[in-house]
Amino acid sequence: MKKLFKNRWVKWGSRIILGLLILFFGFYASIYFGLWGKIPSVKELAQLNQSQATQVLDKDEVLIGKFYTYDRESIAYNDFPQHLIDALIATEDVRFYEHDGVDNKSLLRVFFKTILLSDESSGGGSTITLQLAKNLYGRNDYGYLSIVVNKVRESIVAKRIEEIYSKKEILTLYLNTVPFSDNTYGIESAANKFFNSPTSELNLPEAATLIGSLKANHSYNPRLFPERSQLRRDVVLQQMTKYGYISEASSRQAMQSKIELDYQDYATSDGSAAYFKQQIKRQLEKVLEEKSIKKADGSSYNINTDGLKVYTTLDHQLQQYAEEAMKEHMQKLQAAFENAYGKNAPWLDEKLQISLAKKLKKQGLKEEQIIDSLKIAKKTEVFNWEGNRVENISTLDSLAHYLKFLNSGLLALEPQSGAVRAYIGGIDYRYFNYDHVLQSKRQVGSTFKPIVYTAALENGMDPCEHFSIKAVTYTDEKNWTPTNASDKYDEDLNYSIEFALSRSINTIAVKVLQETGINNVISQAQKMGIESEIKEVPSIALGSAELHLAELAKAYTSFVNNSSPSTPFFITKIEDKNGKTLAEFSPEKSTEKAFSNETRDLMVEIMQSTVNEGTAKRLRSTYNLRNDIAGKTGTTQDNKDGWFVGVTPKLVTVVWVGNDDHRIGFSSTGLGQGANSALPIFAKMMQKMNANKNFNSITQAKFDEPSDDILKMLDCDTAKKDGFFKRLFGGKEKKEKKFEEEEKDGGFFSFLKGKKDDKEKD
Repeated sequence: MKKLFKNRWVKWGSRIILGLLILFFGFYASIYFGLWGKIPSVKELAQLNQSQATQVLDKDEVLIGKFYTYDRESIAYNDFPQHLIDALIATEDVRFYEHDGVDNKSLLRVFFKTILLSDESSGGGSTITLQLAKNLYGRNDYGYLSIVVNKVRESIVAKRIEEIYSKKEILTLYLNTVPFSDNTYGIESAANKFFNSPTSELNLPEAATLIGSLKANHSYNPRLFPERSQLRRDVVLQQMTKYGYISEASSRQAMQSKIELDYQDYATSDGSAAYFKQQIKRQLEKVLEEKSIKKADGSSYNINTDGLKVYTTLDHQLQQYAEEAMKEHMQKLQAAFENAYGKNAPWLDEKLQISLAKKLKKQGLKEEQIIDSLKIAKKTEVFNWEGNRVENISTLDSLAHYLKFLNSGLLALEPQSGAVRAYIGGIDYRYFNYDHVLQSKRQVGSTFKPIVYTAALENGMDPCEHFSIKAVTYTDEKNWTPTNASDKYDEDLNYSIEFALSRSINTIAVKVLQETGINNVISQAQKMGIESEIKEVPSIALGSAELHLAELAKAYTSFVNNSSPSTPFFITKIEDKNGKTLAEFSPEKSTEKAFSNETRDLMVEIMQSTVNEGTAKRLRSTYNLRNDIAGKTGTTQDNKDGWFVGVTPKLVTVVWVGNDDHRIGFSSTGLGQGANSALPIFAKMMQKMNANKNFNSITQAKFDEPSDDILKMLDCDTAKKDGFFKRLFGGKEKKEKKFEEEEKDGGFFSFLKGKKDDKEKD
């Protein structure tokens, strides 16, 4: 033996082996003791605190959105169906219950079969615990030694995890952290996203599909590659059969089914209620800051990582109906809008290029250079109602493309509380970020007239007061002559308040405002919750005031909330990830009435006439709605804005339609009037609600029966003729401000623009 070790080759061989062993153990020790980066200690591993997405829930606690860095939700082991656990173990780590984090037998098999014999069917040597270590701490770049260093680090962490946690706890940690397709982390988020289902309700094929995607979450993404994903799912089912987790019959039955996704995107900017989710995010950040809500250790909450739960007022089903109604109508309206303009469309005007060039001149470029650069085409994904597509277009082409689109806003409130039940800030948040509910201010057109008439009644005007329909010129307002959209009414007759409002007669609205007093009307608007500045000009009778859509909705709630406006609110409660309540919110109760109960009852009756007989009667004739509905249409100058306010006993809905560029309006009143541009969205939403019995409490609600006194107050002739002397001497209109009676076409902004404009129409 001594002679053997004296052999030169044996001696050098032994030294080499010893050196390699020393090198290996030294290398291992360098990793173990953190020379390649700190390895989490047993104590740190025992206090694992993974980031979790903040969940946004609707009024029935349906998940509608998330705020996250990583889309992750944690659930308990008991929420995992057994076939999900079986699929995971059969596919990823069949010896999971036998090893201590590192499966030495599997590693030997991989070494001899895969490396030496090039047999790829031998499988991998990674265990669920090793994968968990990688999921928790990721991998670092160590150059050409990266794979070795990372594998050793993961084996150390895996063994420590096995020392601390039970097998059930390891499976729970793994399934809550493992990455799935579409930037989704954890099984609960994946189940919600791909199948619109909690993990506990995943069936066998669904569970096998998600587990199958773990091998390569992009290549086996069931949304992008359904056929490839289905083949991988079947491999998982075969593995489950091979290891005795399911029978061959169950496997065959599951493999016969096709993957049926119910894909839900909960990202802030995508999916349903995108504008609402953005508003919730802003409010959540504001609440946490203003109320100084902190974690137990005194640090601030991070809404992307701390797993908060935000309970909101939104009704997810109603939101879906509202969005469906908006999309159905806007797609058709957009086509009609473009066809009406044809080749003379304003968004194709070259003046737009020049104005843009002037803005860019400040950067030192010559106008010719700017125009040339803006004409360079490149591949860009663009929005289209028929489906988004990638086009080779220039910046100018893109600008013209987006300028042509009509946009929309909708807010539906529960009037008794102000709870927001549906919220549409625009047609698609990904391409149109501007929120038309709370950010945008637009002229409200004739939807302001009910406020004028409310003020008139509150200031003593008789509900049976009659006014001449004749146009008058107000000389102290730059000879402004408001006119009516239609000349079908007899100018020798005086018309009642109810008739004038339901038919949206401009000339009478201005006369009512003048008799009531502009300041009284503005004061009435403020009592009804309007905070924006309203100019003291007579054109406010026709809606020249610019308001937020939410302000208008708040004002109208007072008609069905005991004469008091309800402030829109969004959040009812905020909890931390452990279910502890951090903040709660209740409706803001107004302490004062905006007007008397008598005025309220009169206005509700009058606005019902608008729906039954007036400018909104297509709700009855075209859409066959038989609900109790009061309402008001509105259209602004040059057909820039179309409005409709629908009031039911349990829901107040405001809809706006128009172009974001104030220079672009509808080409005709027939197309752009509120009854045609905005009302159909409300009508279609109500049709969908009527078809769902879950909304019976809203759709079947009835207005209170008017008292005999209210009916008597409104029991007057629609129209009447002045007596001989009144017709001879002008009667009541002599009391108006300075005017000369004329018959001219002039919109409600003529006196501001110094020109004759198109008529306003509802």
